[in-house]
Amino acid sequence: MRALLYSSGMMNSFHGHDVMQMMMETDQAFSYQGLITAIEMKFGSEARFHTCSSEGMTGAQLIEFLMARGKIVETPAGLRLGGGMCGDHH
Repeated sequence: MRALLYSSGMMNSFHGHDVMQMMMETDQAFSYQGLITAIEMKFGSEARFHTCSSEGMTGAQLIEFLMARGKIVETPAGLRLGGGMCGDHH
């Protein structure tokens, strides 16, 4: 079992939609490490992320989460948005 390394009151938590929006705005494919770097540059290296069904994820964990759900897909050019966002926009 993994311990949570943050307290939601002490650290910024961003919705996964924010990362998907960033990818949409740049309209480019990312390498896996390039996407992690872009997330850290935009949101900070200590940022955590939540979605409609999960919370407390690092940028790398969020990428894996979104890939498992087809929201980010691996293409020959690199990682790109795959599926749409869920109906929850907070």
